[in-house]
Amino acid sequence: MIAKIRNGLILLFVAAVTTAVAVSQVVVLKTGWGNPSFVPRLWHKSILWALGFRVHVVGSLSRKRPLLIVANHVSWTDIGVLGSIADVSFIAKAQMQGWPLMGWLSTLQRTVFVDRERRHRSGDQASEIGERLKAGDAMVLFAEGTTGDGNGMLPFKSTLFGAATLATAHEGVQEVAIQPVAIAYVRRHGIPLGRAGRMALSWIGDQDLVPHVAGLLKLGAVDVEVRFGEPVMFSAGSNRKEATRLVEARVKAMMQAALNGTEAG
Repeated sequence: MIAKIRNGLILLFVAAVTTAVAVSQVVVLKTGWGNPSFVPRLWHKSILWALGFRVHVVGSLSRKRPLLIVANHVSWTDIGVLGSIADVSFIAKAQMQGWPLMGWLSTLQRTVFVDRERRHRSGDQASEIGERLKAGDAMVLFAEGTTGDGNGMLPFKSTLFGAATLATAHEGVQEVAIQPVAIAYVRRHGIPLGRAGRMALSWIGDQDLVPHVAGLLKLGAVDVEVRFGEPVMFSAGSNRKEATRLVEARVKAMMQAALNGTEAG
């Protein structure tokens, strides 16, 4: 009974914060007043607090611009984790735009939605990402294309790295900084998570969102570690696939180091 009351109060808190944040963000986007990244960052912090997540950061977001952040992907909570510690925008799959509430909130955060099934749209989408990079927005790309189980990584897809190429085609843009970032779910109630524990936190495939959220509320006190690596500089003459493999290797090394509690080699 106590757990149900607690979860009910948490949901009421989330609903109230979400309503206030959404209204505020609409005003910011409509009027141009204020920083459009500030309100979403406040929302992400509130959601993580409600879930009981604690974020630990190693390194920092690069000051270089244009900046494309490339990270591994474990769960929908990755968005909140990164969004709570840095002013960033996300590149997400097109299906997300149609999700109830989440799609609308993602739009308010100025997410770029990518439809990988319609190749004739990929050029326009990459161009939009390139324009945002040129404008100074730090864009986050989950390069696996889907979520993993929190224990390892899937191969990175090089397709959307093409946005970096398009950004360098703009006048005055010589190169784009591609920063590798690793997200690792490391502890629960201060105790290191094993493989099964990390899988319980991951959100894989077509798993329903509501039951997953309910499961996270039961877990509580989860420590997440985010490691920022040294950016890879990408210019007009750079090889996209080589850059993808290099960034992938760096993210994998940082992720495994975080899971093992060691420094990345």
